[in-house]
Amino acid sequence: MRVMLDIRDNKAASLLDVLKSLNYVKTEILTPYKAKVLHDVKEAVEEMKLIKAGKLKGKNAEDLFDEL
Repeated sequence: MRVMLDIRDNKAASLLDVLKSLNYVKTEILTPYKAKVLHDVKEAVEEMKLIKAGKLKGKNAEDLFDEL
């Protein structure tokens, strides 16, 4: 299972020490850039799911190119 936590900087070190002491937990610290990319990709996937379910209307490619 993968869990993402958002922790205040001044509290993160102590929690990471605890997590690293558990042999069944793998820790990974994401850079702010990686965290933003991961968030944006998850958001895009959720949006695609809503479009496929008919709950959200998608844009056609021509409109997207016009925005650029």
